Amino acid sequence: VLIMDEPTAVLVPQEVEQLFESLERLRRQGLSVIFISHKLNEVMTITDRVTVLRLGENAGTVETQSTSPPELARMMVGRETFGVTKTAGKPSQGKIVLELAQVAALDNKGLPALKNITLQVRAGEILGLAGVSGNGQTELAQVLDGTRLVTAGQIKVLNHDITNVGPEKVMAAGVGRIPEDRHESVVAELSVAQNMALEHLDEFTRQGVLNKKTLLEHAKKLIAEYQIKASPGDKIRTLSGGNMQKVILARVLERNPQVIIVAQPTRGLDVGATEYVRGKLLEQRRKGAAILLISEDLDEILELADTIAVIYEGEIMDILPAADAETERLGLLMSGVKADKVGAAAKVGA
Repeated sequence: VLIMDEPTAVLVPQEVEQLFESLERLRRQGLSVIFISHKLNEVMTITDRVTVLRLGENAGTVETQSTSPPELARMMVGRETFGVTKTAGKPSQGKIVLELAQVAALDNKGLPALKNITLQVRAGEILGLAGVSGNGQTELAQVLDGTRLVTAGQIKVLNHDITNVGPEKVMAAGVGRIPEDRHESVVAELSVAQNMALEHLDEFTRQGVLNKKTLLEHAKKLIAEYQIKASPGDKIRTLSGGNMQKVILARVLERNPQVIIVAQPTRGLDVGATEYVRGKLLEQRRKGAAILLISEDLDEILELADTIAVIYEGEIMDILPAADAETERLGLLMSGVKADKVGAAAKVGA
């Protein structure tokens, strides 16, 4: 028996295809494979039977050929899911809100992590950053939220220089931050209400004393608005991943930031929570926010982004409209093929 847990998480599309071909050969040779994945399209492609787990319990087993992605999603969350719809927009006409010019930075070992990153994100635009894990995405998010120093280049928000100013001034410039590790964005032993106010505690204090009534009312409002299954006094560590992410979303989005830096927003979330989070990001897009979406889920980027930039070993390989992005081209770019060589590489692969 071969057990595989999210085996495609760090693979480009071409590598996923090769993996599936190998698994199919092994299956024909009599090997039993347990394939664990949250990606319904992969489950439908490679499996013979599907067992769905919900809240640690078996929600049912079905033959793959007799089911569908919507049916599996319903089994996963206990209700119908409808996905999200990106309305047509004209991001190319929006003003430039976030601008990076020749930005470079080092990783924790002192080695180059970002090399001459130049990007622009406009009002009402979602720029998706695609890439295999470990190619500079984490460091890019950190230089943008002020927690990692830039060694060269410049970062501007509405033409205001925020290079190396630190997290507090980055937030003051209108940048909302949703980090890739949600547990690093909360204080586990504090309540939901306290975590909702973490980034702007001064609004809930007078002469150094916390106004608990105002804090409670604020939390109740956001819990209702964001459909969070928790009470204001619950310790945030007791929440599910989806509800914890909603707390972070509520804290950031209630302030209507001009720029949103969001990294791996649906990692580890079920289908229902994923649908909700993506819907909220599209809502902010409609409101005119400039959103940088850093995700290793290529399907997520294709679903949400207006423009796609591909990063490989800390360099931007290409930037293209999402409407023109083909999975094969993106996969080649993600594996390090230069933009001007992609066509030739695709022909060789064919």
